[in-house]
Amino acid sequence: MKIVICGSIKFRKEMVEYRDKLNDMGHEGIICPVMEELARGERPELMAQIEKEHWKAKKEGGFIKWYYGAIVESDAILVLNFKKGDIENYIGGNTLMEIAFAHVYNKKVFLLNPVPEISYKDELLTMTDKVLNGDLSGLEA
Repeated sequence: MKIVICGSIKFRKEMVEYRDKLNDMGHEGIICPVMEELARGERPELMAQIEKEHWKAKKEGGFIKWYYGAIVESDAILVLNFKKGDIENYIGGNTLMEIAFAHVYNKKVFLLNPVPEISYKDELLTMTDKVLNGDLSGLEA
């Protein structure tokens, strides 16, 4: 299965790790090339911009459009929702949009961890096909 990995930029190193795990399982794991560069410590100027003006980096980098295109061409998305700050299983605004893109295009939506206790929990539950509870063996076509 062709699976786009989504989640907060804070989880960029985990994106590389889970892409490799998916590939080892026989899937085609896909991450934004910029996330891989940032995970390797490359592009410090971009990381600085993200920390200062995240919205501007997203707009100039075309990240929302990149994810949209990748999701349309995929079979599924895997959302890496780990703890971020005080929020367990964090899913932010961009990831919510990516889940919606996948849902509208009838792609499978897998969450690595349970749905967080946030204001848009109902929307997440509506669009999620399966919560994996940390176990990638639960992926299915």
